[in-house]
Amino acid sequence: MRAVVQRVKESRVEVKKRVVGRIGPGLLVLLGVGQDDTAKDCEYLAGKISNLRIFSDEKGFMNLSVVDTGGAVLVVSQFTLWGDCRKGRRPSFAKAAPPDAAKTLYEYFVSLLKQKGLMVATGMFQEMMDVHLINDGPVTLMVDSAKTF
Repeated sequence: MRAVVQRVKESRVEVKKRVVGRIGPGLLVLLGVGQDDTAKDCEYLAGKISNLRIFSDEKGFMNLSVVDTGGAVLVVSQFTLWGDCRKGRRPSFAKAAPPDAAKTLYEYFVSLLKQKGLMVATGMFQEMMDVHLINDGPVTLMVDSAKTF
């Protein structure tokens, strides 16, 4: 499972010009589910992302997590994170999970964040979405349940 995590001042997702998810300060998480991912990958990423110390403390050091700050999380499904661009000019998405499996794990990931007491908003699975954000920092990280970058 792969995620691009962005610290944001605010973010929202629109589908057909209608806002379907919106947060203030917190994290925008673009989440890609791979064909070999399981519930354990969700649990790892939810724990890792919710506890990442990427928010500033009173001294200006990145020592606080989104849980510590009372921030929110906007989770957007992003199967293109599994795009393999090594051959040719068109990405292959062969390693992305099929939609039904991906949706189940995506929803499980969201439920895990909510269980941690976070306010969580989402995009709409398998829809074309416009994602708006004000990146704070910018702070952008890639997190993968199977490897490090």
